Amino acid sequence: MKTGNLWDIFCRVIDNYGDIGVCWRLAVGLATRGERVRLWVDDASALGWIAPEGAPGVEVRPWTQPIQTGDLTMGDILVEAFGCEIAPEFIAVYAKQTRARGQKSIWINLEYLSADGFADRSHGLPSPVMTGPGAGLTKHFFYPGFSAATGGLLREPDLAARQARFDRMAWLQQLGIEFQGGRLVSLFCYEPAALGELLDQLANDPHPTRLLVTAGRAATAIKACIEGKNSSQPAWNKHNTLSFFFLPALTQNDFDHLLWACDLNFVRGEDSLVRALWANKPFVWQIYPQYDDAHHSKLEAFLERLNAPPSLRAFHHVWNDVNGLSQADLPELALPQWQQTVSAARAQQLQRDDLVTQIMRFALKNR
Repeated sequence: MKTGNLWDIFCRVIDNYGDIGVCWRLAVGLATRGERVRLWVDDASALGWIAPEGAPGVEVRPWTQPIQTGDLTMGDILVEAFGCEIAPEFIAVYAKQTRARGQKSIWINLEYLSADGFADRSHGLPSPVMTGPGAGLTKHFFYPGFSAATGGLLREPDLAARQARFDRMAWLQQLGIEFQGGRLVSLFCYEPAALGELLDQLANDPHPTRLLVTAGRAATAIKACIEGKNSSQPAWNKHNTLSFFFLPALTQNDFDHLLWACDLNFVRGEDSLVRALWANKPFVWQIYPQYDDAHHSKLEAFLERLNAPPSLRAFHHVWNDVNGLSQADLPELALPQWQQTVSAARAQQLQRDDLVTQIMRFALKNR
């Protein structure tokens, strides 16, 4: 489906990993299928380590205030990521040029990933623009999701082949991680209240564990937690059953490698959840917290889609402090059972078209 359309994707960075991570994967996915992409972003700094080499067919443009449209030729398709509200001066020129060319505008509102039923009901619905420079145009909602009624999940065509070629030991050695066997666990999180209890559980487990901690908030949280434990409970890890390795900032490809290398993955946000599913390893998800606890119902919807067993549900509830459960004991890890759950969910998702395939088809249908 190589149409050669020019896509303008707009991204406003709120969480410097998730929003830009999803938009970058979308942009690259479109470009590898023969499309041309301009990615407009208000803060592209994270791309310096997420994708330091860039990608053919993807042009990163600064989203300034206002955008200098000048002699800019408008693209064929607009993607407004996560309700970021494209600059009105850009919409005005887009509307004018598409009408002058006798083309139908295609304006897609890419929503956040959700397992809720409303994503099934709302996916693909039109939203006529009644006021402003875009009056007369129509936006369409596009919902990533886990059901056949949604737009699917981001997945590269060569993902399975890359994973099959992955050399775990070589990758660990490349990062300087000494691995003598035992369990590898990755940690990409915010600041879960149950973090200290997780460390206690791993330290008291006779099975040696090496915790691979991602750069940023996870590393800061872990260092503070270790410092607190060393001060109040000096013998908490007396057998050194639990050891730590603090990772550098990883590219998107190396984040995949991290998930593939580990026996259990703690992930956060939207992009890493999908990558954890494709990694086909047991994982625990920390959903982005919302002030009104709306994320709790979203977490439940995901656990339902996953058909999660009671042990995995209970662990998620404590890890995400659902209804104050961070004060409860973390359930024991049940990795064999969790592995079966993830493998079944992954197999089901692999039967569906990926998000890039679906959004290209959607754009063509609405042209």
